[in-house]
Amino acid sequence: MKNNKMQKILPYLMILPSLLILAGVVFYPIIISVLRSLQVPGGGYGLDNYIYFFTDRVQSGNILYTLKVVIITVILAIAVSYLLAIYLRFSNTAVSQAIGRLYILPRFIPGLVAVNGMITIIRDSGLINRISQAFGGNLKLGLMYNEKGVILMNLWFNIPFATMLLSSALSAIPDSAIEAAKDAGANKIQLLFKMILPLSYKNIFVTATFVFMSNIGSFTTPYLLDGTNPQMLGISLFNQFNNGNYEKAAALSVIIFLLSAVSAMVYIYTNLKKSDWEEAQ
Repeated sequence: MKNNKMQKILPYLMILPSLLILAGVVFYPIIISVLRSLQVPGGGYGLDNYIYFFTDRVQSGNILYTLKVVIITVILAIAVSYLLAIYLRFSNTAVSQAIGRLYILPRFIPGLVAVNGMITIIRDSGLINRISQAFGGNLKLGLMYNEKGVILMNLWFNIPFATMLLSSALSAIPDSAIEAAKDAGANKIQLLFKMILPLSYKNIFVTATFVFMSNIGSFTTPYLLDGTNPQMLGISLFNQFNNGNYEKAAALSVIIFLLSAVSAMVYIYTNLKKSDWEEAQ
């Protein structure tokens, strides 16, 4: 009897330390932030801090601006990464092999170093401008202090990461299935839309979720490359906290968390939803 009880309790005892750590570093800060965000001046609780971010013209503009930058980043990153992953998966040339070894290198460069390096290249007096001056021109890209530079830098960070995830997914597609489809007369377009996409669309949504969540609260890139108005939510959160508006900072933290939760729900739904061929079995 004692042994049976111990066997039932033992798994829970083994995961208890992990649960306690998770509760201490994840759930507790979330609960504290939510409670702090509901505090209003003069005492008591209410939604005043949340209403502020959705009714104030500047703050609501920051939310829309952040969503615009992040959604464009996700779309472009997924499009480029998926095409690159397909090329790496189904090409066996020396060029594809070289790209396959090198494309992940940007992930090993610290973010601050990468952004600073990009600034020295794309700013109006940077490397590209100096090269153009050597040929008698004066090329200014206009990528500093606006969303274009932020999106460009986001792509620099996210394309290697997204390509890595999508390449892993495409590698699970057996060569025999591709060869069988070719023998049946399928061309490259049919292979893409009838076989490759249906077998990898879940991984596209998973990758898009990670790209979205990694950019929704980004700080370093917009802090160094973006303008002062509108601002990304990470910068807005920093300003609220730096100005002593701790309740508003907590509310903005919860808003960022909820935006991330929406993408997480897409991820969960996509993984739980069975494909047509799975339901037919």
